[in-house]
Amino acid sequence: MDLVIVESPAKAKTINKYLGSGYEVLASYGHVRDLPPKDGSVDPDADFRMLWEVDAKAQKRMADIARAVKGADRLILATDPDREGEAISWHVLEILREKKALKSQKIERVVFNAITKQSVLDAMKQPREIDAALVDAYLARRALDYLVGFTLSPVLWRKLPGARSAGRVQSVALRLVCDREREIEAFVTQEYWSLVATLATKKGEQFEARLVGADGKKIGRLDVGTREQAEAFKRALDFAQFTVASVESKPGKRHPYPPFTTSTLQQEASRKLGYSATNTMRTAQRLYEGVDIGGETVGLITYMRTDGVQIAPEAISSVRSFIGRSFDKRYLPGAPRIYKTKAKNAQEAHEAIRPTDVTRRPADVRKYLDKDQFDLYELVWKRTVASQMESAEVERTTAEIVAQAGGRGLELRATGTVITFDGFLALYNEGKDDDTDEEDARRLPPLATHDPLDAKNIAADQHFTEPPPRYTEATLVKKLEELGIGRPSTYAATIGVLRDRGYVEIDKKRLVPQDNGRLLTAFLESFFRRYVEYDFTAGLEEKLDLISDHELDWKEVLRDFWKDFAAAIAGTKDLRTGEVLDALNEILGPHIFPNRADGGDPRACPVCGTGRLSLKTSKYGAFIGCSNYPECRYTRQLATPTEGTDDKAGLGGDGSRVLGQDPDTGLDVTVKDGRFGPYVQLGEGEKPKRASLPKGWSAAELELDRALALLSLPRDVGPHPETGKMIQAGIGRYGPYVSHDGTYANLPTPEEVFEVGLNRAVTVIAEKKAGRGGRESAPAKVLGDHPDGGPVTLRAGKYGPYVSHGKINATIPKSRDPDSFTLEEAISLIAAKAAAGGGGKPARGRAKASTSAKTASKAKPAAKKAVTKKPAAKSRRASS
Repeated sequence: MDLVIVESPAKAKTINKYLGSGYEVLASYGHVRDLPPKDGSVDPDADFRMLWEVDAKAQKRMADIARAVKGADRLILATDPDREGEAISWHVLEILREKKALKSQKIERVVFNAITKQSVLDAMKQPREIDAALVDAYLARRALDYLVGFTLSPVLWRKLPGARSAGRVQSVALRLVCDREREIEAFVTQEYWSLVATLATKKGEQFEARLVGADGKKIGRLDVGTREQAEAFKRALDFAQFTVASVESKPGKRHPYPPFTTSTLQQEASRKLGYSATNTMRTAQRLYEGVDIGGETVGLITYMRTDGVQIAPEAISSVRSFIGRSFDKRYLPGAPRIYKTKAKNAQEAHEAIRPTDVTRRPADVRKYLDKDQFDLYELVWKRTVASQMESAEVERTTAEIVAQAGGRGLELRATGTVITFDGFLALYNEGKDDDTDEEDARRLPPLATHDPLDAKNIAADQHFTEPPPRYTEATLVKKLEELGIGRPSTYAATIGVLRDRGYVEIDKKRLVPQDNGRLLTAFLESFFRRYVEYDFTAGLEEKLDLISDHELDWKEVLRDFWKDFAAAIAGTKDLRTGEVLDALNEILGPHIFPNRADGGDPRACPVCGTGRLSLKTSKYGAFIGCSNYPECRYTRQLATPTEGTDDKAGLGGDGSRVLGQDPDTGLDVTVKDGRFGPYVQLGEGEKPKRASLPKGWSAAELELDRALALLSLPRDVGPHPETGKMIQAGIGRYGPYVSHDGTYANLPTPEEVFEVGLNRAVTVIAEKKAGRGGRESAPAKVLGDHPDGGPVTLRAGKYGPYVSHGKINATIPKSRDPDSFTLEEAISLIAAKAAAGGGGKPARGRAKASTSAKTASKAKPAAKKAVTKKPAAKSRRASS
């Protein structure tokens, strides 16, 4: 029997059918371990040693995998074909080695770009080893993100109260949004006029021509700036004689677009379907993992995290055959189209996103898909087929027209474009961004040089220049990719973090920076400018690519980065609050104190009249206050909510919107607007389950997965290492919290409720208890489960590091490095201490303390006792 490891259960189920009875396919459910969210998880002083912690939910899954691998002849790691997939395989293998579950099994790594039977079977014939360079690039990226986040965030908490966190890519993306907002605020509107003549040929065919010159001088778009100028030109044109001076027609071609990459799929799905990046990736994941079509689970598209635009030769042949059968022969080029990736070192899955079988038309599978799945599959299918079709042929005509008026020579120009052969446009035309001009598709009548023309109307229209538009998710993704910042596969998560932390809000699909986001950006630009510069961040991405291409050592990259970054952090040690506020007042002055309509001083206090307003901070964040405090207590928020933003947007006329169905119950999940604000509800009836939306969550932007997560609260985090009682995380009347045995401790953000791990929860609860007057130390590390039940923890004690189980504490020998101390060694040490009579009475339900060290070291880990979840009692902390 061979054991195959993949990420998701859906993927495991499909692949198990393809491989048959000789294989067992298990899912890791994504990443199985990560860096604990605490100081020291990456240690620059120990050559960037990284401490990994197995996710609480992954403990049981890894135990199942460990048991299965012991009876397997071969371990096949078949996670996704990108860096993250390579990393998951590496993590699984490392955990199995730590558990000593591997003996003589052969270990292989296989990758497939599509979940089809042929792709999977072909991949099994081409095994390889784990790509060390890809893993190194992952480790470097993870270490960099950790070092920036966990080193910079404490500086923010001390120097900029109210700031939540900063990130290597997230802060640069936020700067882009804030920079655009500054451009908009600094924009000075300019008046201009256009003059357009409606002309007619002798046959009466009408068209429009625009004024482009006068008296031998060119007239640009903004050159006619006043009403007087416009009216003077209009009077001249009203009495002018019009003649065609020249006509020029040029043939041209429009070529098809390459197949989708992750980035272009997100952009096009946003433009054409209105999808967020998150919804696009979630829907694409379902299409990739497989959909039940007539009793058979089939992957409909290839892997959706990719930088590549090329597709496999056999897929090109299939697409070309389909075009030959379905269209006139003119639509099939004489040779296949070959596209090349523009990225310097594309490292994601090699192929572009394409249908796994082009003969499976969207109409053929429509009944098996929900609306989002069908729309996205149709988009991918059309783009792929169109990419191998013939170019469209166009003819662009430009007519120069002369107007003689009382001795003045005025010049006008008319343009038109005609599609003479539609080519790929018969199937697919790419959407346009909101801030791009549509191609001029007007058609001119037949014109010849010296033809006289009649003026039917002369229009002088007033216009005003407009500032650059705010970014949408699609245009921000496009900009990040252009700058070489981040990875396309992470853009959805990056934008999600900016929204979740309240740094930006979405108003009419536009990303609007919020005051806390602008404050954070201003702080970073003032004191850590290098680390939010676009070129610097793009340069780091290039180095990560070179690591993955075996050209750079990953630790050397970390050393170079950390040397300067640590110095920058140290430079803020003596930074005074006044210096921070002065810098922020300078950068944000135009935003915080806009010019007054009456011309008065925008910083004058409206209450006392003599004080000056300036930015101030408190433990609750930034605000505007008067310099005459405490005599004058005038304060205000930085700014009012964005005009036009309405959290009820997107809800139906009855104030509700169905998000989808709960996969477990089949009941509708609905977001509604209630007396106390928006909430989500499961099903209908007398007492349906409900949960209020946390502060900062938008009802208009809420999606099904987030709603289901809310309805699942409170969630079990894990048993407390000392009491064994369950720690829960939830959102109550007073905000997000973790609770244990009657103790409630607040969490900083609602998002942490869904992410908080056991170590973090224990620490927060211990800090809450310490705040009540007691002193309680939290465990430094959970090593695993004792054979007799209960966790074994590693602690830092007054007399040195020690391990603990129940009431038994055993000091680690000074000769041993506590960070490398294993669970087996800890169990042996605890057993020896118990045999010597240490530790007092054994905990109830556990084996006696006289268990021998030998027996304990060889004992198999026992399964955790199931913790019965009691129904949550109604309390003031319960969500409404």
